Amino acid sequence: MKKIKQVPNFIIKVSFHLSVWLIEQFHDMKAYEKQIDNLRHLEEGTLGREIADCLDRHNLKLVPRFESHDLKHSLLGYEMTPVDEIRMQSFMIGNGNISLPSVVIFLFGFILLPHKWYQLLKDFQLGLNSKPIKDWTIEKYAGKDIHQLRKYVFMTERKKIKIQPILHVIAYIGSLVAMIFGGLGMLFCLPFLFSSVLEDLVGAGFPFVGGAILFIGGLISLSIVNKNYKTSYNA
Repeated sequence: MKKIKQVPNFIIKVSFHLSVWLIEQFHDMKAYEKQIDNLRHLEEGTLGREIADCLDRHNLKLVPRFESHDLKHSLLGYEMTPVDEIRMQSFMIGNGNISLPSVVIFLFGFILLPHKWYQLLKDFQLGLNSKPIKDWTIEKYAGKDIHQLRKYVFMTERKKIKIQPILHVIAYIGSLVAMIFGGLGMLFCLPFLFSSVLEDLVGAGFPFVGGAILFIGGLISLSIVNKNYKTSYNA
């Protein structure tokens, strides 16, 4: 049983390392290495120094165009491991950062790690009850005291959970799931539509139409959700 539980962790780990490796292949890493070196020279106790120390502990580099992502790991205290990555995305969704990468990473972990659902819910609630940090950058906050920043972010008074943001997250995730499964269904059926065998055409035609309806329905739902949503995290 223990070995079976380790399989999803292994899949997630390989997927994340492969993703980071692919991103690095299309960027000049010298500028990011220089940025890390500058962070290493900051005073201990600053956010920037903690980012550099955290990356060094895990033998990692800044991910090109995702530098603020490493900031959030250090600020929030999530380790740079695949499972903690998914936990952090759960926090960030609750915190108002409802972006495509965040939702995709969260869904990936949600599907593969059902035994972590309760923990993910707690992370989501923590993000909901914290100050918004989605727009924070290393350039602006690197030299600031990390303990003071954490006191500012993690509020002691709990917010009343508003149902509208939660429903928005559910609708957003549901729309993306519908589009993903609809698109995959269409791709699977597509080769059979060019078959000369009538049974193949009929057998693939109906699922293809169903996938198209699912994809279009998800796309329409996503556009409506994005149009009607008004953020309530800056209150």
